[in-house]
Order: sequence, then structure tokens, then C-alpha cells
Amino acid sequence: MSGQTVRLEVARQGAGTAEGGARDVFDVPYDERTSVLDALQWVKDHADPTLTFRWSCKMAVCGSCGVMVNGRPVLGCETFVRGYRTTGLVVEPLAHAAVLRDLVVDTDTFVGKLAAVKPWQLPVPTMPDGAVQLPLVSAEPAPRGGQDASHPDPAPGPGEDGLRAVGPASGSVQSPGELAAFKGFAECIDCMLCYAACPQLEVAPDFLGPAVVATARRWDEDSRDDGELDRADLLDTEFGVWPCIQVGACTQVCPKGVDPARALRDAQRVATETWESRQTRTDTPR
Repeated sequence: MSGQTVRLEVARQGAGTAEGGARDVFDVPYDERTSVLDALQWVKDHADPTLTFRWSCKMAVCGSCGVMVNGRPVLGCETFVRGYRTTGLVVEPLAHAAVLRDLVVDTDTFVGKLAAVKPWQLPVPTMPDGAVQLPLVSAEPAPRGGQDASHPDPAPGPGEDGLRAVGPASGSVQSPGELAAFKGFAECIDCMLCYAACPQLEVAPDFLGPAVVATARRWDEDSRDDGELDRADLLDTEFGVWPCIQVGACTQVCPKGVDPARALRDAQRVATETWESRQTRTDTPR
């Protein structure tokens, strides 16, 4: 590294620290390629081996190294120290999560919310041969999750009943349009930056939150999945999609461009349409 140093202030909390935590300050050498994660590692290697933080891939893929830097949630591995050479850095644990030690937060609450929306494929009904039936798609659906559907959707071959088989025989083949419908939401790496940015989690901590709803929409938009009604029972609740007031901070901080604000908006629209449909059926004279 060069002879340049930057002031790094790190929040400390855990065994042996005062209630509410403390802060330690270090002068950390850096160059143009030094990331916040590199700076934290330098402190651990050269100044204080007790400093505790999470990391894994250093490639903005695993989502482990999320921290607050000067009040903004970021991935430590892709945020460079050079941008703070004049102001210095204040590094804190992610907001809206319980702190276990120093910069490490408890992810159990987030994982529990994620599991509640059944983030896996719930298969559509099977035919006798083991394949599944999906409605015939003749036009490309509107793009979701920030993805551009730039390829025409090839018309699949219908069966006698106007349905097409997708399953063991076909390998669950999807058209480009069907993939584009959910691909953007599938980019989520569960880094929890959107949770740290969301102001509603300050007043509604039980809110499912941006990433969980984006994951639910990822599966609801998947043509191979039949679990939308199951997930709707949880999404259309007091702490499902309705705490969201569309501030959009979640989308602004997402490192993968997932656009969870759009997922929440879509989920609110679907919940409203479902409610209206049920009301219409209830109010229809018999």
C-alpha cells in the first residue's frame, strides 16, 4: 500500500464493551484498490485481532459483508476507501438488526421471514405421465424486477387441450419471456442492505421487508410455480406488504439491481386485485 492513511472509526459492541457499544479509531493505510473490507481486515491483522465482522467471497456475490458506512448500507467488498479519503469512515453494523458482536448482526429473524414465504418451487399439478401443465403462452409477459424482455417469446406447441407440458419429458423448459418475468428478482443475494435502508422497519419491525417480498415475487412470477395463493395468505396481512409506503430506499441501495420496491408495489397490486375479485364474487346476487 501507499503512504496514505484514512481515519477509520469502527463501532464496537459485545462481550467486554460498555452498554450501547463503543467506538475505536484507526489510521489505516490504503491505495486506490483498498475496499472497506480490506481496511477492516488490515485492522484485524495489524491493530486489533478481536475486531469481528463477516465476509466470504469478496466478489459481491455472497452478501455477507454488509455494513453501514457513514450511515449508508453497503457491501464492504465493493465499497472503496478512496471515496472517503477526506471525510474518513464510520463503520457500523447494519441497521434494524440485533448486534451479536462489533459488526456482526443476527440474521435469524430475516431467515425466519424468508422461510415463511416458501422460497422454493411449489409445483403445478401433474399429468399422469409426470409432466406438469401450464397455460399456453402466446405473448411475452411484461418484464419484472428491472429486466428487459428483449427477445420475442416463441409460441410453444399446444396440446389438444390448449396446454403445454413442462416437466420430466421437457426438462422444465421456459421461454425467454418466462425467464425475464422473474430473473431480476432472482438476483437477490440476501445481503440485508435493503432492510438496513428501510425506514418502515424502524416502526414496524415485524414487516416482512423488501428482500423477502422480492423473493416471494420471484416465485410467484415463475411459470413453473403454483404457490402464489399460499404466499398471498402471508403477504396480504398487517405485516406483509402493507407497511411499505414506497420510499424506494431499498432499491437505491440494492447492490444487484433487484428493485425490491417494484416487487412490493406489484405484491400490493396483486393483493388488492385479489381482494376486489373476492368482494365481487361475494356481492354477486345468486
